[in-house]
Amino acid sequence: MGKYFGTDGFRGEANKDLTVDHAFRIGRYLGWYYGKEHKAKVVIGKDTRRSSYMFEDALCAGLTASGADAYLLHVTSTPSVSYIARADDFDCGIMISASHNPYYDNGIKLLNANGEKMEEEILDEIEAYLDSDESLPYATGADIGCTVDYSAGRNRYIGYLISLATRSYKGRRIGLDCANGSTWMMAKSVFDALGADTYVISNRPDGLNINVDCGSTHIEQLQQLVVDKKLDVGFAFDGDADRCLAVDEHGSVVNGDHIMYLCAKYMQDRGTLGDSKVVTTIMSNMGLYKALDALGIGYEKTAVGDKYVAENMRQNGHLIGGEQSGHIIFGQLANTGDGLLTAIKVMEVICETKLSLSELASGMTMYPQKLKNVVVTDKDETLNCEAVKAAVVAVEEELGENGRVVLRKSGTEPLLRVMVEGTSEELCEEKVDQIIDAMRVAGKLIKVK
Repeated sequence: MGKYFGTDGFRGEANKDLTVDHAFRIGRYLGWYYGKEHKAKVVIGKDTRRSSYMFEDALCAGLTASGADAYLLHVTSTPSVSYIARADDFDCGIMISASHNPYYDNGIKLLNANGEKMEEEILDEIEAYLDSDESLPYATGADIGCTVDYSAGRNRYIGYLISLATRSYKGRRIGLDCANGSTWMMAKSVFDALGADTYVISNRPDGLNINVDCGSTHIEQLQQLVVDKKLDVGFAFDGDADRCLAVDEHGSVVNGDHIMYLCAKYMQDRGTLGDSKVVTTIMSNMGLYKALDALGIGYEKTAVGDKYVAENMRQNGHLIGGEQSGHIIFGQLANTGDGLLTAIKVMEVICETKLSLSELASGMTMYPQKLKNVVVTDKDETLNCEAVKAAVVAVEEELGENGRVVLRKSGTEPLLRVMVEGTSEELCEEKVDQIIDAMRVAGKLIKVK
């Protein structure tokens, strides 16, 4: 990770950590970089938070000032920008979003022409430019770029999603939680077109309510909706719709690990998985690995971040991967996590097997996990502190083969994450606190967030 760009773009509080000047200069650099040999074309999408409009204007100003044309998808999802970037031959794509973060945060995600996270070397060049006094040439006359209303691209992406469904959803009662974000119009359009009886919540964005007590990070409202309305299934998305979590007919959460399990099993049963492995991050639950072992399906583990999952999948030709948080990548269909696509693939399994979601997920048992976020004096110093490392080793020895510890830096926030997995909630809580206490005694802890 660089100074500004983490695992999921340049993210921070709007006009404090990430300013409108940053956005303008990022646009300036991208327009110049991709316009060296031809007139650059860049596609831009945004979520519903208030500052997204400001950043869109700043990016467009920077791009057009450098001679690039900016094509605006308006409010849309990260995966739609990825799809259109590669399908319509753009030089790169930009998504303005802080994903599941609160409204006052925002972010700039950069995607290459293949709709993948932009190459590190280009991000490094952008960061160097942001910290420099370098002056890039301005376009003049007819070489100045223009902005183009490209809402047709968003509609084409919706059509692509609809084309992937294997059956009609007629008679299926489906709940959708749009997180007051990118899917607030898109999700209902897709599921209505496929014949479902849709029940939608959190689809009234006001610029300030994105992710507020809703969406994949606050799924309780959707659970209640599914139970109250006796729905077959519910799907919750995050602010930019690259995540999806599900709720079964009993109101129980079906997380990203469950989704990878049931989709991989479905693919194996139909002979479409082949030798492909399931690509997870180190945060996936032990229960997933034990369930995959029982099926004879291999798996690989990457660092945390769908970026690393996608890289592994591309390099090794694997077909499915993702994160427990709901970033699921279907390698033959998309180059990034896609919440709406994930919902369609889960519905495919439900429709084709004629089983309920609870039955499909029942083959995997989650091990209890406890995760706490801690603010420390210095993340690297804390990770290298001998007392903290000794505490981690002691907990790992006590857990043995029936648990594990993950202590890592957040890729999107100034935090350390302490996670313990074990045989009971009480044990996990005790062991997480044991590691945090070691940080406190060593003088590294500021607060538990």
